[in-house]
Amino acid sequence: MNTEIKNAIQAADSEAQYDESAKRLLAQKYVLAHILVRTVEEFQGMEIEKVVSLIEGDPYISKIPVASGLTNKDRNEEGKRIVGLNTEAGERNEGLVRFDIIFYVRMRNGLAQMIINVEAQKDEPGSYQILNRAIFYVSRLISSQKERDFVKSNYNDIKTVYSIWVCMNMPENSMCHIHLTREDLLGKHNWKGNLNLVNIVMIGLTNALPESHNEYVLHRLLCAMFSNELSQQQKMKIMEQEYHIPMEESFKEEVSIMCNLSQGIKEAGIAEGREAGIAEGREAGIAEGKQREIEKVILNMHKKGYSLEQIMDATELEAAELETIIEKLK
Repeated sequence: MNTEIKNAIQAADSEAQYDESAKRLLAQKYVLAHILVRTVEEFQGMEIEKVVSLIEGDPYISKIPVASGLTNKDRNEEGKRIVGLNTEAGERNEGLVRFDIIFYVRMRNGLAQMIINVEAQKDEPGSYQILNRAIFYVSRLISSQKERDFVKSNYNDIKTVYSIWVCMNMPENSMCHIHLTREDLLGKHNWKGNLNLVNIVMIGLTNALPESHNEYVLHRLLCAMFSNELSQQQKMKIMEQEYHIPMEESFKEEVSIMCNLSQGIKEAGIAEGREAGIAEGREAGIAEGKQREIEKVILNMHKKGYSLEQIMDATELEAAELETIIEKLK
């Protein structure tokens, strides 16, 4: 296997592992609590420990399918039909697109619930507009509640949902709340309903660690977690001293994995760039060779059990194109 192909495969494998590690870090309850306090009005101003206590159970990581008809699963308990989130489909079918992180959280009163989805993106994709995908996800978070969180026509029982997208490698630090609004075109009739049910939050992160400033509190935490430049000790110091995140062994291990993978991706990128420089001037051959390399990377990741969504993120190709390539190479 030549060096360029080897570098491409190692980089793709490392990126897929990096994505999974990023999700596990984001799914730590103290990290989620910081995200909720800064993005969800219900939790603004609350103590982090209190928000942590309101998060129900362990968040589901890459387990719940997005596709209609697969998000929920029926089971029978003592003769009663119970509908819950489907945690098994991902194990049976690795090709399913799944929510990165999904969990229930109690509201301030400790009674009502909302559903939170957090998605990690290494950059803004070029093959589709990311907001369209976020709208699809938040729509599924609403529609999948049928039979699970409300039955028949009890639409007043629909739970508020948030789909929060953390996008890395952006040109500026940003945050945007996208939600329903009302515009009276004729008359002032009071149409009853909850406009706060559907929420999308887009968080853009640059590669640079922002200063410790109130408006960048969340961005500084997330940038520190995902930085390619900070050492493991520097990351843990920021998270522990500035954000009071308990440094349990499992958390330290995830930070260590992220640091190692970041360095591996960085070195693979340098090596790949060096190889490309040596081969400069052979445009046609390179184009053909790169296509073969990409196909080999796709097949290699497929054989190793990576999901279609993970391969899409690593290669920035559409699902249909990936399926065609996989079928051709089988």
